[in-house]
Amino acid sequence: MKIQKLDSKILHGIKQISIAVLFMGAAILFYACESNNLAEIKAFSAPENLPVQEATNFQTTYTDSGKIRYTLKTPKLLRFETDGVSYTEFPQGVEIVKYDAQQKIVSSIRADYAKEFVKEAKWEAKNNVVVTNVDGDSLLTEHLIWEEKNEKIYTEEFVKIIREDQIITGVGLTSDQNMENWKIKNVKGILYVTVNKEPKTTQENQPLQIAQPERPDIPKPQDTDKAIQFK
Repeated sequence: MKIQKLDSKILHGIKQISIAVLFMGAAILFYACESNNLAEIKAFSAPENLPVQEATNFQTTYTDSGKIRYTLKTPKLLRFETDGVSYTEFPQGVEIVKYDAQQKIVSSIRADYAKEFVKEAKWEAKNNVVVTNVDGDSLLTEHLIWEEKNEKIYTEEFVKIIREDQIITGVGLTSDQNMENWKIKNVKGILYVTVNKEPKTTQENQPLQIAQPERPDIPKPQDTDKAIQFK
């Protein structure tokens, strides 16, 4: 009798353990399935940042009161609308040419990448940014901000200004959007260049001789930490 009672207790205990293990396994399986389902639902319902508009080899003209403000040309244009923020991306570069009230070209800008924030009327240009003004002066940098509303451009990165007779390098720059009045915050060097531009004449019935350009006089750069401003 004692042995039978003992066996009954052992069997009863084994049944309870089995039931507990079964419930635990079911709970784990249910939780895993629920987690997987939730993950799948989240992945399926997560909005993708896809462009609402896409164009290739795009060209356009921006006008104001019937007058051309600037023209834009780009290999690829992507327009996004994300959480109420509207912006246009130019992943393969962009070229913009600005005009004055007389419809004459006053400046141009090109870059390997750019983004336009529509509501803010603000542009950001990156990688091989080149700005040229009406005098032929060029600004070279890797990052530039253009605030169209405030009609100004600026950067905190390294800059190089190439002019007819000098090359100026520094860090940081502010300017009007036509790059007519610019200021380098921290000038690193000024290189003066003088080139003889006298035209070469040839005698009639003689082959044209192309002379090698004379080597310009290039003094040593003048290092300074003072800001330089051009108007």
